[in-house]
Parts: sequence; structure tokens; C-alpha cells
Amino acid sequence: MRSGQDYVAGLRDGRHVSIDGERVADVTTHPAFRGAVRSVAGLYDAAIDPANRETMTYPSPETGEPLNVAYLIPRSTEDLARRRKGLRLWAERTYGLMGRTPDHVAGFLAGFAASPHVFARGGQQFADNVVRFHRYAAENDVYAAYTIVPPQIDRSKPAHQQSDPHLYAGVKEERDGGIVIKGAQMLGTGAVLADWIQLSSIVPLRPGDEDQAISVMVPVSAPGVKIFPRRSYAQAATSTFDYPLASRFDETDSLVVYDDVFVPWENVFVYRDLDLVKAQWWETPAWLLGNVQAQIRLSAKLDFLAGVAAKVAAMNGVDKLPPVQGTLGELAAHATTVSGLVLAAEYNCDIDEHGIAWPGSAETFANTTLQPETYGKLLHLVRDLCGGGLIQLPSSVEDFHSPEISEQINRYIQSPGVPAADRVKLLKLAWDLVGSEFASRHHQYEMFYAGAPFVVKMRMFGNYDFAAAKALVDTALDGYGLDDRAGDGAAGKTPALS
Repeated sequence: MRSGQDYVAGLRDGRHVSIDGERVADVTTHPAFRGAVRSVAGLYDAAIDPANRETMTYPSPETGEPLNVAYLIPRSTEDLARRRKGLRLWAERTYGLMGRTPDHVAGFLAGFAASPHVFARGGQQFADNVVRFHRYAAENDVYAAYTIVPPQIDRSKPAHQQSDPHLYAGVKEERDGGIVIKGAQMLGTGAVLADWIQLSSIVPLRPGDEDQAISVMVPVSAPGVKIFPRRSYAQAATSTFDYPLASRFDETDSLVVYDDVFVPWENVFVYRDLDLVKAQWWETPAWLLGNVQAQIRLSAKLDFLAGVAAKVAAMNGVDKLPPVQGTLGELAAHATTVSGLVLAAEYNCDIDEHGIAWPGSAETFANTTLQPETYGKLLHLVRDLCGGGLIQLPSSVEDFHSPEISEQINRYIQSPGVPAADRVKLLKLAWDLVGSEFASRHHQYEMFYAGAPFVVKMRMFGNYDFAAAKALVDTALDGYGLDDRAGDGAAGKTPALS
């Protein structure tokens, strides 16, 4: 396992990142990325901290050496619990505000490696590639991101009917030893900060889209990989005091262009196979393991929201009022529901014929289905509790450095027992969480994390045991008839919901 310093050193690899019209010389020092780089480095330092070894590592099956628990292939409820505790420790380090930390795609890679027989349908070499890359990633503590959604160009047409066949990233040609890929893909969240990028597709592909029906791993520094991040909230932040979250946890989202990038065969998992590119997500535990990480991360974020709301209410002297306590209780209920569904998925896991533990799908899909509405509702509740105090704040930390201005601030912006600087510090944190541009991006992220809401709801529909639910209704209907009077009728045997 590597330290934060090792991670930062690995980012100085000549990667091609451009922002604000210029090529970035070093992402570790550039103001758009350095805060997030330091936050990720802190995660690696936490993972190798001897105090966290039991929580953050598991022994390699091959060497016995400690590996990051994010790469653990679970084989029992206990393994899932072990994984959860490690991922939660990491999530709390960023308050759940970095969605694509190294443990996210690590879960997908573990899910792939747990089911090599699925990839073997395309050829044994692809199954071997999946297993080998998972071991390489685990032993080298790799940070992988992914780009699995095509750019929004013309969604009414499949990839092969676009004006240029290489707009959506896919195979351009085969060469000795590998393939050449060309085109772009989104959303490369965290791609600037990662070591490798998985290029694939999670959206449905149609016959004719075989060139896009691939799953490959590409080093971020590979020739031809070009990353174009959106506007940086961290760079726009005037200070950590004024934007404590944006300045440190802006993981950035990027358009990733693959401009004639060569991929050796050993880094190819799926090759021009419409069935397999879909099967990798849904016929392996990859989607479940990756999304359980996302929900553990979300639960930490909701706990953070609830904590901020409680502290602001206490500071304003309203935390003893029944309506305020009711609102805080509602916040707590939503946060507890998310973490409770994670536990339920763990408890209701299925062990497949290969001995792999799949987290409960209904519980995991329930969380992703409720996620957009839950997050939006909690933002509203926190804003409601904070009131106008969120927008009546000093312009910047510089106001405290001016004797004339600070005298007025200290007199009029305070709470009983809370000096002005502490009050402003908490409310600026709250604003960065629920009201700033950084906060708005997080709202959008949680709304579309798992895809368009109607698609997510359809997946929930497909993963709930409606047969058992309808059988329960049939039992109730069978318990009485036309001739039964009030109170008559037998209670039938109640079928158990699986």
C-alpha cells in the first residue's frame, strides 16, 4: 500500500490536463486541483496508518500482505461488514463530499474479478485480464476513475449514426498487440486525480455500436488521453475560510478525450461485444459493490448535513423548540434510512455458486431510487433551519483583518456564547454545503448519480419481489367472500417477503 506522498508523486507523470485555455504543468500544485489532491493523499495516509490497519486492510490471498479493503472480494456478510467499515472511515474523511474516491471504481474492479466466467464468454483471455488487473490494482493501491457515459451530442441516435463515427469513444482500429481507441466520453469525475481510467459504456448500445461495446483500462498518462475539466470551484474559492468545502473537496468532472490511444490486449476486458459490455455491470456483483460504496459515502454526507443543521440550530438558540426538533428528527430519519438500507443489503446478501457475496439488490436499488429526492429534501430542510443567516455574512475573511470592519462584525454578527468568527465560520461551512456553486453541483450529482431517475426507478421495479407482495394480497383476498359478515373470514397463511 502506498502513502499520500507516494500518491502525489505518481500524479507528476506528464498527464494532459487543460483548464481555462491552458495546459496544466502539474496538477498537484495547480490551484484548481491541489486541494483535492491533498484530500485524496490524506485518504491514502489514513489507510496505511497502523491505527487503522484492522479497518482499512485485508490480507492478500496470494502474498498475505495488507491490501486496501476497497479491493476485497466479499465472500460473506462479515466480509461486506469489513468492507463497509473501511469505506465509512474514508467517507468521513471527506464528509461524503468526494463521490469518486479510489474506493469507488475499486468496488467495480472487485466485482469484475469476482465473476471472471462472465468475461470468459468473450474469450478466456478477457477473464484472465480482469483477474490480473484486479490483482495489479490491489497490490499497487491504484486509484481508478471511469468514463462510462457518452457525451451529450445527439442522444436520439446511436453511436454509429452520429455525424462522425468516432465522436463516442470506441475502437478505431486493431494493431499488433492491441487496439486504438478514439472519441470522447463523460463524466470523468475524479479523472484528473486518478492513475487509471476505465473506458466502457453503461448506457444501452444498439446493433451497429460494436466499436463502443468495449471495456478497457487506460493509464491517465497514456499518450492521447486528454482531460478537459469543468470550471474549478476550488480555484474560484477566495479562501478555505470562505469556502471550506469547495477549496478541499472539488474532485472535478471532466470530458475525457481518447485521441488515438493505444490499449494493449492485456488491458481489455470486453471487446466489441454488445452482450458482455452490459453483462459486466449486471451479471457480476460490480454494480452492487460500487454502489454500496456510493451509499456508504452518501450516508456520511447526510450525517454531516444533519450535524451542521443541529449546530446551527443550537447556535441560534432554537434547538429546544418543538418545530425545530421535528425538522432535525426528519433529517435524522432520512440519514438513518440510507445507512439502514446499507446494513440491510449486507444482511440480506446472496452467496452465489462461486462463493461470492452479492449485497442485497432490492435494498441497494431502493437507496439509489430514493437518493435524488432524499438529498434535495435534506438540502431544503437545512436551508429552512438556517434562514437568512446563510446570506447575511461578511464578504470574506478579509473583513476580519480590518479593524474598522471587524469591530462592526463582532458587535452585530454573533450569538450568545459564540464569537463572530466562530458563527461566521459555521455558517460559511453551511453555505458551501447547501447554497454555493459547489453545493449546487452536489445536488445535481446526487440527482443523477445512478442515471436518469425514471431509469433508476425501473431498475427498482425489476429488483423488488412483486410476486411475493401480490401473493400477500391474494392471501388477504382469499380470507373472505361474498357471504362473510363483518368479522367473519379466516386469516390466511401469510407468505413471507423474500
